[in-house]
Amino acid sequence: MDTPFIVIAYSVYLPVTIMLTYYVARVLFSNGKVFMLDIFRGREEIAFATNKLFQVGFYLLNIGFALLMLKAETGVYNTQGLFEILSLKVGRFSIYLGLMLFANLYLFFRGKRKSKENQLRAEGKLVEPKPEE
Repeated sequence: MDTPFIVIAYSVYLPVTIMLTYYVARVLFSNGKVFMLDIFRGREEIAFATNKLFQVGFYLLNIGFALLMLKAETGVYNTQGLFEILSLKVGRFSIYLGLMLFANLYLFFRGKRKSKENQLRAEGKLVEPKPEE
């Protein structure tokens, strides 16, 4: 008995999406340590712990989304259909993963900006605007 094409599609889709998630998380959070150290002003323990927690959340969110996208809406009956469904599913997931990467970068930069503002405020170098009457 031949293996149905949809089983082959699932067997390719899951490892590809999990490896993509692993690769993006590894690049993002190995470079994110620098941002975390800056945000937490060199306090390594809390910076690395926060970075690790963000990384676990990244894995859970993205692998969960990949699993939700697993089901094919149409049947796959030949090799052409197999390649088309895989490119569609992996392409959509890659775009989603890219958006998640940029969302995390936004959070890193926002945290860095807030940390800098708090530092300037503590040093008395940041002047708060007076409320208008």
